[in-house]
Formats: sequence, C-alpha cells, structure tokens
Amino acid sequence: MAEFPILSAAIFVPAIGALIILLLGGNVRKVRAIAIGAVLIDFLISVQLFAQFKEGYQFEEKIEGWIPLLDSSYHLAVDGLSVTLILLTGLIGLVAVLGSMTVNLRVREYFVWLLLLQTSVMGVFAAQDLILFFVFWELELIPMYFLISIWGSGRKEYSAMKFLIFTLAGSAFMLVGILTLFFSTGTFSMQELLAQDLSMGLLLPTSVVFCLFFLGFAVKLPLWPVHSWLPDAHTDAPTAVSVMLAGVLLKLGGYGLLRINIGFFPETSATFAWAMAVLAVISILYGAAITLRQTDLKRLIAYSSISHMGFVVLGVASVGATGGVNAIGLTGAALQLFTHGTITGLLFLLVGLVYERAHTRSIAELGGLAVRMPFVTVAFLIGGLAALGLPGLSGFVAEALVFLGTFPVYGWATAAAVVSIVLAAGYILWTIQRVLFGPSHERYADLRDATWYEKIPVALLITSIVVVGLYPSLVTDVLNDGITGMLGNFLG
Repeated sequence: MAEFPILSAAIFVPAIGALIILLLGGNVRKVRAIAIGAVLIDFLISVQLFAQFKEGYQFEEKIEGWIPLLDSSYHLAVDGLSVTLILLTGLIGLVAVLGSMTVNLRVREYFVWLLLLQTSVMGVFAAQDLILFFVFWELELIPMYFLISIWGSGRKEYSAMKFLIFTLAGSAFMLVGILTLFFSTGTFSMQELLAQDLSMGLLLPTSVVFCLFFLGFAVKLPLWPVHSWLPDAHTDAPTAVSVMLAGVLLKLGGYGLLRINIGFFPETSATFAWAMAVLAVISILYGAAITLRQTDLKRLIAYSSISHMGFVVLGVASVGATGGVNAIGLTGAALQLFTHGTITGLLFLLVGLVYERAHTRSIAELGGLAVRMPFVTVAFLIGGLAALGLPGLSGFVAEALVFLGTFPVYGWATAAAVVSIVLAAGYILWTIQRVLFGPSHERYADLRDATWYEKIPVALLITSIVVVGLYPSLVTDVLNDGITGMLGNFLG
C-alpha cells in the first residue's frame, strides 16, 4: 500500500484545480494560471509514476465499501499498460490547457470542464474496481458534452448530442456486462476477475458478455461501423477539446479492449480474433480512403484517426494464435494508443493555430504557409511524417510491432492493412504540399507564426514523438510488462 496516495493525487489534482477556479478565479489571468498550475502538477505526478514503475501492480490504494449497499471498493493501482496511459493523459492534459490560452468565452467554466475531463480519464486508467471504472467512464461524458456544445463551432449542439447518444449506447452494453460479471462471480474487483476462469459459469454465455464489452469499447475507439460520431465531434469541437478527444478519450476504448476483453476473456478473444481482424482491416482501409476525399483539415485528421485506431484492433487480433502467440502484437496495439495520442494531438493543435490566423480549415483555400509560419510548418512535417509511419518517429514503431505480431496469425489482414500506409502517405504528403508549400495567397501575407507560449505544447509533443521513435524501449518495456502480467500463461 502506497504511503502517499499518489494515484488519487494524479486523479484529483485537476478536479481540485477546477474547484479553486470556481472559488478564487476572479479574472481571466488568474483562471488560466490556476489551470496551468493544476495540469503541470498532474503532469509531473504522471512522470514520477512512470519513472518509478517497476513491474506488476504498484501504487495500490484501497477503501472498502466506498458505495453503500454495493460490494464495491475504491481500489486504485497501475500496471505497465495503465501507467503509460496515465503518462499520456498527463502530457495531453498539459498540452490542452496550454493550447487554450486564446479562449475568451466563459473562461472560468471552460477550464473547470477541461480539468474535470482530465480527472475522469485519469480515473478510468487507475481504477481496479469495475463500478469505479464505470463511474469515471461516465463522468467523462458531462465535460465533453458542454465543451463541444458551448465552445464549439458549426453544428456544435448536434455534434455534442451525437457524441452523447453514441457513447451512452455503448456504455449501456458495458454496464450489462459488468453486472453479469458481478452476479456471476460476486466481485467487482478487476484483479480478482483477472485471476478467475471466466470461460464458464457466467449467467450469460461468455461470448455474449465478451460482445457486450466489445460493443461498448468499439464505440469509444471508434471502430467501423460505429464511428460516425467522431468526425462531427472533432470538426465542431474547440482545438484543445479535439486534442483531448484524439489524445486520450479514444484511448479509453483501446484500453478497455486490452484490459477487459483480452485480459478477462483470452480464450474467447482468440475465438473472435478473426472477426476483430476483419473489422480492423475495414476500419483501416475505409478510414484511409475517406480521408483522401476530405477538404477540411480537421475532418481529414479525424478520419485518419479511424484508420489509425484500426491498427489497435488489428494488434489485439494477434491473440488469435492460441498457445503460441507472443506479446508483440498486443504491445504494438498498446503502443499505438500512446503514439497516436501524441501524433494526432499535435496535428489538431497545429490545425487550431492555422485556423486562428487564417480563419479557414479548407485545404483549397490555404497555401504557401511555410513562408509565413516556419515553426508551424516544421512541426506539421514532423507530425505528418510520424502519422504515415516514417522510421525514426514513434508512429513507425507502433505500426511495425502490430504488423510483426499479426502477420504470423493473419497474413491476409496484415497485407491489406499495409495498403493503408500507401494511402496515408498520399493524403498526408498531398495535404502538406497544398497547405504549406502550395502557391502563397496575398490574403495570408500578414500571418504570424506561433508565439513563444504556443510553441511550448507543440515542442512537448514533438519531443515525445522523436524520443519514442528513437528509443521505443523506454515505453515498450513497460507496456510489455503490463501485457504479459495480464495474460500470464496464455501468451506463448
């Protein structure tokens, strides 16, 4: 048991910051300072957690009976998978707040909701009790709804409601799965459930329970065909909220697949692995093909996320080689969660900087920005090349591990997914050429580059992309410990 409740601190420091803003935030400058202080402390805590992590479950905290009448506990702990995603959340949360300095509408409310959003995501990754997991999972809906519907643009109310409906529908399936496990086993403890054989003795067939959880997580990921909420939410959300959505919220779905579907039901996962591989390939190729047709920068990155998150499911499908599969594909899927968060978060941040200055996201209306915005151009090149999988950057490592792990099991799926790399090179390089290096427009003659405080979050994400690309073992060793610890003897 940890002497200092560091996981509770990681979860609730942003919420405490939100409370301080409500009580003491009198002017805009003070509100921004409090928000930055809260996420900076949270980021440092997440770095400390990651740096001190060794193996197994660590930093455990447990309070029995935290909800009366329910056999549920306030149980927190992290393994290699969750501590890595907590680090990602700390980084993306800091970037999102630093990227919100130009928000002028209802500033106090905006930062309160943004900080509460970070608390909810941190809670999902640290929870070791299914009820606690579900509470934090649902808590995320409220801040996201208000952040999109109030501070968004375009059809913001429609997009916020669509996000809410899709996510609530997915959560309903997940709740049925959670209650089935409880009434079948008598526990909500994720560690106890992990140690049990859940292949029989459940009130519903194991395959049905597996599908209930899979549907809930597929919506959040999102996986084709339950993906349509994502482009609308991204397009109409404010910049920092798009960064949070792409950087960490989509990762909740992938985390759930690895933690619950694969961790609790490894044999059932192996049985359905072929179906996951099919859905993954459809998502990868569909997302890439639709991305080629986009004319709005935000929608382009949003659809590319559908494609890239398909690699997570493809890596998960490598569990189909029962008795002989190693952890390469699953570690690649987990690494894809981390790298996609930093890469796509960077791209959305840069699109926001361009939009604030040019007042358009239309690719056809932009051009020649490299002359006016050299820093943004270099950053966009790094983010774009990482997204298409250039060696030396983090995107390459994740996709390579997914391919290496999946090819021995589903060679056809791997070969089909490789086609998306070609498509990604096409839409990314074509976009870069038109937006940054095309003919310069006179109306953009006075555009200014990123300011010093806007460069800080961009530099943080670039550093992560480059460091993980050059030294992937810094992250993969920790992730692999989490994967092997979850699946134990199931991995060959």
